[in-house]
Amino acid sequence: MISPRFQVRVTKDYLVFSSGHFITYLGNQCERIHGHNYRTAVEVEGDLDENHYVIDFIALKDLTKSILDELDHRMMLPTKSSLIQLHEDGSNIRVTYGDRYWSFPRDECALVPVANTTAELLADHIAGRLHEAMSARGWNLPRVLRVEVEESFGQSARVEWRLDESV
Repeated sequence: MISPRFQVRVTKDYLVFSSGHFITYLGNQCERIHGHNYRTAVEVEGDLDENHYVIDFIALKDLTKSILDELDHRMMLPTKSSLIQLHEDGSNIRVTYGDRYWSFPRDECALVPVANTTAELLADHIAGRLHEAMSARGWNLPRVLRVEVEESFGQSARVEWRLDESV
């Protein structure tokens, strides 16, 4: 028996964010501060609703854009890193890694609840925010939600969230 599966994908020129960051690696290394012009794509799989949509394209694009706007033109700082420490310092955030430190204006930072601001964890963060927002709006949660974050041409990471239908 044939059973159709429906999928929607959005990737637009405005589903982008430009941000600064640095990551830790190899357990004892820390990159220099740099930035990327990130592009984002979102895919949703699910059943058709009463309008014969998996999800409304416009609503999905608007929701994604609102999440990306929180990261755009900000210094992304990980709040769950065991190696990078964040300290409130008046209107600034003081960031330390070993004996290195930086200070950034608080209103120019995006505090991201991840261990490292890698493309993989940024995709997961965005997927989580999308899932929360969909749920808060009373939307049917998709069977599958995929988010891809491209940090430069030909270099991207993707996460896939699957609805556990056994619960």
